[in-house]
Amino acid sequence: MSAAPVPAADAPTAPLLYLDGITVSFDGFKALNGLSFIVGHGEIRSVIGPNGAGKTTMMDVITGKTRPDSGAVFFDGSHDLTRLDEAAIANLGIGRKFQKPTVFENLTVFENLELAQAGPRGIGRTLLAKLAGAQRDVIAEMIRTIGLTGRERSVAGALSHGQKQWLEIGMLLIQDQRLLLLDEPVAGMTDRETEATAALVLSLAGSRTVIVVEHDMEFVRSLNTRVTVLHEGAVLADGSIDFVQSQPDVVEVYLGR
Repeated sequence: MSAAPVPAADAPTAPLLYLDGITVSFDGFKALNGLSFIVGHGEIRSVIGPNGAGKTTMMDVITGKTRPDSGAVFFDGSHDLTRLDEAAIANLGIGRKFQKPTVFENLTVFENLELAQAGPRGIGRTLLAKLAGAQRDVIAEMIRTIGLTGRERSVAGALSHGQKQWLEIGMLLIQDQRLLLLDEPVAGMTDRETEATAALVLSLAGSRTVIVVEHDMEFVRSLNTRVTVLHEGAVLADGSIDFVQSQPDVVEVYLGR
């Protein structure tokens, strides 16, 4: 494995997430093979690699969808996520956004965020409830954060693909999730939407921990954060974007394709 330090400003100060020797096998194929790495509090980490490198399986393990054959995943020091179910992991403050947006298309932007803010309450009860002023203020601020000012009353189904992605990120943020897993957040976006998404992700640095799994190398470069390259279920290289792009092994297995 190749590794290099990133500048001090980008280095994690304390681990929020620690994957320790995670191995996952499917019918004899090792999707993850002793995968270990650390992500710090408030860090934005980019994870790249070829198809089949283990990126999705890694996120499945972190969120409790897949149980590893061996290894542990420690969150905030004391919680071993491999011993918890999906609901318990979500309640710890871990949220995942899949590549395809999953929003309530028949509800407005405001209502989607209202539902996310409400948590376990039923949809009907939530929409009939009267919001406190503070709750409305939080939703209004989130709408500004995700760049949807003026679209509060637009139904989510009328939004562009990129806007739906931002809305879903906002739905995770308003739940106060501490760790966000973003799966190819700019896939299918226009150049302008991609730039706005990079700005949104970067605005979270320090306040949230974000792991971005992405194939768009220009987007990864625009984030200018630590990059972990996966290959055959393990870390192939780790460091700045310039460092990993200069590694012959990374060029051979991924960037040269």
